[in-house]
Amino acid sequence: MTRTFMSIVKKEFLHIVRDYQTLIIIFIMPVIMLILFGYAITLEMRQIEIAVVDRSRIPQSRMLINHLQSSDFFNIQAYDIPEQQFESYLQQRKVRCIMVIPADFARSLKQERFTPIQLLIDASDPNAANFIQSYLQKIIALFNTENNPQFKFPFEIIPRFMFNPDLKSDYFFVPGLIAVIILLISALLTSIAIAREKERGTFEQILVSPVRASQIILGKVIPYIVLGFLDSTIILVIGHYWFQVPVEGSVLLLLLTLILYLLTGLSFGLFVSTITDSQRTAMLIALLMTILPTILLSGFIFPVPSMPFLFQYVSKIIPATHFLKIIRGILLKGNSLLELKVQIGYLIGLAAFMIVLSIKKFKTSLE
Repeated sequence: MTRTFMSIVKKEFLHIVRDYQTLIIIFIMPVIMLILFGYAITLEMRQIEIAVVDRSRIPQSRMLINHLQSSDFFNIQAYDIPEQQFESYLQQRKVRCIMVIPADFARSLKQERFTPIQLLIDASDPNAANFIQSYLQKIIALFNTENNPQFKFPFEIIPRFMFNPDLKSDYFFVPGLIAVIILLISALLTSIAIAREKERGTFEQILVSPVRASQIILGKVIPYIVLGFLDSTIILVIGHYWFQVPVEGSVLLLLLTLILYLLTGLSFGLFVSTITDSQRTAMLIALLMTILPTILLSGFIFPVPSMPFLFQYVSKIIPATHFLKIIRGILLKGNSLLELKVQIGYLIGLAAFMIVLSIKKFKTSLE
């Protein structure tokens, strides 16, 4: 490396160290985001408000109610409410569902036939309604096994949950949050790198200096790669020890792919910086082009195969789409390089394309 190139790297390092706002963005903001979103975003439901109407009043019905009470999923808010108030309770969100045990519950159990139990569920939130139905079916199935052992189903499904046997949503969302935060921070920081030079009037000094565009671009990327790598390592450590996310695969492979992912995000931020003249505009574009596509189209929350075909193709140009498979595969499944070669290839292609595009656009601004 030439002395000129090293001076660019040193200058960028000194600027970052002396700018406390940048240091806050690098080290404090990601930790706060991870902890806040890590607790806020979850697919699990707890303490669901439920009302129970027991028209049978026999030991078996009380046993079923005890199953509900002992479960962490439900919180019984009312008993034996009048039928004419069912809709009112659901409309006012006093409860999320109502379970009605029929008067002939005991007779139906003795005759060993299916016993209908009415469930009224607030389906204004369809996903929540599906969860409530699933939880209630599990509790009722357990009750049926204990109280009607002679009833035999034509077949039995014995599930075995792989890679996340406890079905903890943290194991799914925390790695995704790490991918979202890293891309956001890396793109946000470098998006203001060249725009800052333009605002402060130092861009003209760069224009007249004997420095190539590639040296300026790489000289500004390297410091952020180093700091971003330290920042990402801190986030990974917090995700592992705070949220207990396992690490089943190679840590070395995870760190290497993390550097590649950082390079992709940083190169995108640099491209934004080359096409804008102010830091505010650069930050706004970086936020819009990273947060919304990453959260909505990358598979962070919504599965990519369930999206329309057009959006499935669009998701392939989003770096987080591929890194989510990498980080979840390494942390939860123990995937190796051979199993992740396609996703790594996509990241290499995206990073190379964005760096070349940034250099080309920067050359255009020099002319």
